[in-house]
Amino acid sequence: MSLSPMKITVLKKLDRNQLFDGNPPIDSEEEPVCPVFEEGQVFEVSDGNCPEGFCTWAWNNIYLQAIHLMLDGDLPWIKEKGECVASCTDGLRPVLFHLKRV
Repeated sequence: MSLSPMKITVLKKLDRNQLFDGNPPIDSEEEPVCPVFEEGQVFEVSDGNCPEGFCTWAWNNIYLQAIHLMLDGDLPWIKEKGECVASCTDGLRPVLFHLKRV
């Protein structure tokens, strides 16, 4: 079974101080935004494996959508075929990704 290549673009990094009006429910010494990604950063995937330099936690979170699209599936609630928006599940500093089959 062959996989279609995919492009993953970092859409937005959310800042926990903005999410919680400066009062997050958990005190953390971690940076308030994800230090791994930069908005606009692009990753390419053709083999279904985590792209080099991509956070493995975030990859685990978006993997099902990515593989579905790479297997030429579409999401019926998304108007554009071969695309979706997915996010990591870091509740204190989430990152949004645009996945697009190419």
